Amino acid sequence: MSYGSRGAVTCQLSSQARKSPLLRYRLRDETRKRPRRMESQGSSEVLVSSRKRRRERESSYCESEDSEKPGKVPRCTVGLKQPAPFADELVPTKAPYLRVNMETAKRGTPPDRPVRVYADGIFDVFHSGHARALMQAKCLFPNTHLIVGVCSDDLTHQFKGFTVMNEDERYDAISHCRYVDEVVRNAPWSISPEYLAKHRIDFVAHDDIPYSSAGSDDVYKHIKEAGMFAPTQRTEGISTSDIITRIVRDYDVYVRRNLQRGYTAKELNVSFINEKKYHLQERVDKVKRKVRDVEEKSKEFVQKVEEKSIDLIQKWEEKSREFIGNFLQMFGPEGALKHMLKEGKGRMLQAISPRQSPNSSPAREEERSPSPTFRLPFFNKTSPPPSPPHHSAARSYPISEDDDEDDED
Repeated sequence: MSYGSRGAVTCQLSSQARKSPLLRYRLRDETRKRPRRMESQGSSEVLVSSRKRRRERESSYCESEDSEKPGKVPRCTVGLKQPAPFADELVPTKAPYLRVNMETAKRGTPPDRPVRVYADGIFDVFHSGHARALMQAKCLFPNTHLIVGVCSDDLTHQFKGFTVMNEDERYDAISHCRYVDEVVRNAPWSISPEYLAKHRIDFVAHDDIPYSSAGSDDVYKHIKEAGMFAPTQRTEGISTSDIITRIVRDYDVYVRRNLQRGYTAKELNVSFINEKKYHLQERVDKVKRKVRDVEEKSKEFVQKVEEKSIDLIQKWEEKSREFIGNFLQMFGPEGALKHMLKEGKGRMLQAISPRQSPNSSPAREEERSPSPTFRLPFFNKTSPPPSPPHHSAARSYPISEDDDEDDED
């Protein structure tokens, strides 16, 4: 293969890049960094160094995906627009089958010769555990072409049991997984050497737990002995059997769910009596939900009333304290009303008391008896006793305004 220019490399590896999006992006980076022209004398050295750098980048890429806490990676769009092709629809390769060993595969192979890894299974109710296993198989080597074999319904029902999805649905689900490069329909239950040679398989990926089936303690035993086995790890907590167990355990819930979605009892294989029972249960549950909603709303209402009552009580206490304080300030022992009454009393006394004449003689003033003090009945409860006369000859008589006028005359 000639590495003289970036266009030549792209043309030679276009078929491989279409099958593997990851290879396409790595090839794009390599062709950008590859010099346009190389001297014939030093071309081999530059090629070896470029391959070495590529292997280091690819190994670091796969290691970062396998780590538990991967670092942040640049944002990119892979651009997968078509599902993976089926093996019987591809053009057969006429080149001789030369298998790659483990050391060569780990070091990295040329772009036109990826390591062909095979993973088989039932893949019923395709879930994240299946996707993670295929991702591990894809990242086993720097340059991997992942082939996935899916067993047919006849083999699966014979050796494992009934499936939820039929074989066509399982084929289609696998072909739309982003890690898969090629899908083999009607895959065999046990892998034979002829099958390995037909699909040019280098390694077989599966979890390391012995898989006993079809009268064998481990169907991958001969693959392990041949050094073609690449182990992967199972994802704990999820499997097809676990998902089916959840559905069987909550069978009534899912039957009622589908009845609500419009499925008929005949489609669900439910008898007439059970159908009526499920409808009755649904009505009872609706009543319970309504009662629960009413209880929650009543609790919220009571809580709001309590909060408002507490606020009203606090405001009432504040207002009552303010009212009592204002009342004491007005009507208390030292309140403003007492001072107002004292002040009014003094002004009334000043207004009622007689005025002294400026022309009166001292003798006449001595002869005149002092005017009695005028007191209002509502200021003192008991009137004071009359004062004794100063002179025996003087008479006590009431003072009136006419007398004051006569005195002035």
